[in-house]
Amino acid sequence: MADASRTNPQDVERLGYIGLGLMGAPMTRRLLKAGHQVTIWNRSQHKTTPLVEAGAVRTATPRDVMAKSDIVFMCVTDAAAVQEVIFGREGLSSAPGAGKLVVDFSSIHPDAARDLAARLKDANGTGWIDAPVSGGTKGAEEGTLAIMAGGEAGDIERARPYVLAMARRFTHMGPIGAGQTTKLCNQVIVGCAMAVLAEATRLAVNAGIDANRLPEALAGGFADSIPLQLFVPRMVQGIHTPPLGHIATMLKDLDTVADVAEATSTPVPMASLAGQLFRLAKAARGAQADALEIYKLSGQSLASLNAT
Repeated sequence: MADASRTNPQDVERLGYIGLGLMGAPMTRRLLKAGHQVTIWNRSQHKTTPLVEAGAVRTATPRDVMAKSDIVFMCVTDAAAVQEVIFGREGLSSAPGAGKLVVDFSSIHPDAARDLAARLKDANGTGWIDAPVSGGTKGAEEGTLAIMAGGEAGDIERARPYVLAMARRFTHMGPIGAGQTTKLCNQVIVGCAMAVLAEATRLAVNAGIDANRLPEALAGGFADSIPLQLFVPRMVQGIHTPPLGHIATMLKDLDTVADVAEATSTPVPMASLAGQLFRLAKAARGAQADALEIYKLSGQSLASLNAT
């Protein structure tokens, strides 16, 4: 919770950001453009240079970010990376944290979020919001992300004005872990949409239809959606740089869906199939390839997977 000694925390909050990858860098840039002080750290230090030039303050360790910030935002690869940032050498847990708050934008298992939050609270008193994001790099750059959050209501409201500098929507879904569970629901929809749109696009191409016109032709109908409008042109035209998201990230999330589904006795046949298609895509295209390269799985031959 916010420090009770502050009469107006929003006027004095110092912000930190850890993890300056595809999502973290543009999100940090939006905080800077909104006039906020932002202290940053990234494992690969060279990625911090453009943000330092934009006004961010670079630090040597996650501990330093915590020491210089009231709210620390974080967006890293997976639960192992989150744990390393918090409990590794000179991690967040090694700095005083009473009255401070971590907002984790990473997508991790809900159980991991609850465990890490409890351990950090015990270690130094820091509060926690799990706040995974949806909207890809385009949403991060434009500030149109949808962010689903788990945590205490007071913490959510404390973070809200800063999060809304980076996102269009910030929805409190329940206690810690609820944000991560909501993100899994999101990934069921997005992962299956990628697989289905790849199938529809390949059908159009193979049948001699101009697949580039599918978004136009279907606009306003029941098949219309943001994924249709955004994904199909990129699939057809082979636009994969910068990636909207990595194959490995989507596969990680769909594997987590399968784990939570098993624990809750929830049938997820569509998400399970999408997961296997992304596993094939990982083998064919590589873990760091754009997730939309799932479209290339349905090429005319195995050779075309490597050539197109």
